[in-house]
Amino acid sequence: MIKTNVMRILEKGGVDYKAYVYEPVSGVDALSIAKYLNKAPEVVFKTLVTVAPTHEHFVFVVPATGELDLKKAAKAAGVKSVEMIALKELLPLTGYVHGGCSPVGMKKAFKTYFDESALTFETICLSGGKIGATVELNAQKLSDFIDAGFADLTSGQ
Repeated sequence: MIKTNVMRILEKGGVDYKAYVYEPVSGVDALSIAKYLNKAPEVVFKTLVTVAPTHEHFVFVVPATGELDLKKAAKAAGVKSVEMIALKELLPLTGYVHGGCSPVGMKKAFKTYFDESALTFETICLSGGKIGATVELNAQKLSDFIDAGFADLTSGQ
């Protein structure tokens, strides 16, 4: 099986995970991935990168079934506001492409927050660092490993 940088980082850090590597047959969005993996969409999370007026970047990890509430995200990050970064900025900033962005192994460590719903599941799924790779792991253990926080981040769940 192909190992991504995310998988190598998790192994080096002693974080247990289950890997799914597959040829994506449809969209790269989290709902499509949930369907493809036969997982409940509430346990499949997407990684979103934002920027504050201070030019600080923040990463938010939210369930496929929810939308990032920018006001809640800004409150969690302790800034006045945040907005999504432009798609063209994703690869140079993080090292990841759209559909393959993971909170693990970005070019730079950005302050990261998980939606608190992640704590209600034994494991969650998120990008393994490339399109066609997903990792399943415990959100609290991952949060401890990457020094992330938890907050109410979504609307529309």
